[in-house]
Amino acid sequence: MTRKNFRVQIVTNILLFSILAILAAFCLPNAASVPVFAPYYGGEEGSNRVGIMINVYEGADQVEKILSILDKTETTCTFFVGGVWAEKNLPLLKEMALRAEIGNHGYLHRDHARISKLANKEEILLCHNLVRAAANVDMKLFAPPSGSYSDDTLSVCEENDYKVIMWSKDTIDWRDHDRDLIFKRATTDVKGGDLILMHPTEETVKALPSIIAFYKKAGLLPSTVSDVIGIAGYF
Repeated sequence: MTRKNFRVQIVTNILLFSILAILAAFCLPNAASVPVFAPYYGGEEGSNRVGIMINVYEGADQVEKILSILDKTETTCTFFVGGVWAEKNLPLLKEMALRAEIGNHGYLHRDHARISKLANKEEILLCHNLVRAAANVDMKLFAPPSGSYSDDTLSVCEENDYKVIMWSKDTIDWRDHDRDLIFKRATTDVKGGDLILMHPTEETVKALPSIIAFYKKAGLLPSTVSDVIGIAGYF
């Protein structure tokens, strides 16, 4: 090979390497592009189950009424409890754990998208340890307050064997205290795999028996979130 041809070969190899490097940068996965631990917004649409998820930071008297409705209708749900609420209502928490699934809703209802990874961990584990000590439950599900989370939230949950739970239908019952509107939001176009978000409000309690009856008539079984998303829950 002549010196000229040798130089041409070197230049060609450099150009080829550069092209491959550019393609790799755009086409191959890297640390920034690999998806993080993803939250659940529902389960399989082909399922015959819908998940009733009730986020609890207040309304102990309404929670007791919800438990009575669950008994009368022979159904269950998942309560996502705030740690500060649970600490003030330990006997009720124990009763809830016997009759429904318990999930983690953080300790102080903080905005998990705006706090550090360490603070995310503290919020989740404070609630976890409280519920485990009081009701002998190792929770597996975390519902971020207000649905607000960050990559730090997802990382903390993955590291601590938690699933992050969102929802597919929101009754917005904390804002709109209207039984008919709550019923409509919980039932319109409902399908298997849906996760229905509620809170222990007076109007939700009034609407709940009709919501459960609607689901059953449609061939849908009100269930725990774990059952809907297809993971092994404690309940």
